[in-house]
Amino acid sequence: MKIAYYPGCTLKTTGTGLEMSAIAAAKALGLELVELERWNCCGTVHSLANDNIINNLAAVRNLIRAKESGYDRFVTLCSICYNTQKSVNNIIRNDEEKKGKINSFMYEEPDYEGDVAVLHLLEAIRDEVGFGNMAEKISKPLSSLKIAPYYGCLLLRPKEIALDSQENPTIMEELLSATGAQVVDDPYKTECCGTYHTVVDVDLVVEHAYRILSSAVKRGADAISTTCPLCHFNLDRRQKEVGKRYGDFKPIPVFYFTQLLCIALGLGEEPCNFELHYVDPRSLLAEKHLL
Repeated sequence: MKIAYYPGCTLKTTGTGLEMSAIAAAKALGLELVELERWNCCGTVHSLANDNIINNLAAVRNLIRAKESGYDRFVTLCSICYNTQKSVNNIIRNDEEKKGKINSFMYEEPDYEGDVAVLHLLEAIRDEVGFGNMAEKISKPLSSLKIAPYYGCLLLRPKEIALDSQENPTIMEELLSATGAQVVDDPYKTECCGTYHTVVDVDLVVEHAYRILSSAVKRGADAISTTCPLCHFNLDRRQKEVGKRYGDFKPIPVFYFTQLLCIALGLGEEPCNFELHYVDPRSLLAEKHLL
């Protein structure tokens, strides 16, 4: 099955481990991710200002590109892209005045009516493949791994664009359980990682990362699973600063959920780009006889 795919900027630079592992895992599950032609940055941060319409144009342009290519939906991998694209799509679908202004601003483009759905890959695997069918394709069960899922903010907030329950999401738990992994429930799984404060306020991000990572370790997790390149940066790369500040800190690997899928599907480490991680997870995988 072919499904349109919007990568976003980070997946072509620091997030290649997410993109390559996602494409490989999806293919093994029967989903061909077809990259949109002429896509552009989604705008990165959805504006909370009610009258800031111009900030929405980049995301609308991507939705037009999908429709031009004959698709009525597209899949994202990055949580920020998912949040921005779906939030803007909701504006077009629910606010006639703003839709009219946006289409007027973009007079050289075809009018967009909100008729392309924005999905996350987690939803596509659940709905198009089915976690039960996915489990039948697992050749290397992750039964020796204890994984704490981490959602962060942007897949779940605000409520209108959430892909699961804001308070108690389970979609990543269901996927990980289908790989055979032992799922570790953690109350910090929907806590913000500090997002863009990592640029201007590293101390704040280090504090958030310490709480999130230490909580997972205390609950017995071997590793954390996430969907977002920025969450991954803050929880993986910032462990260097966390370790300098907190003497009791124990490093813990942070995977993209798609990397775990690749291992479980028997695709090996090649699509995973583990060498880009600060805390290299390969020693853990070798210890668990998964590499």
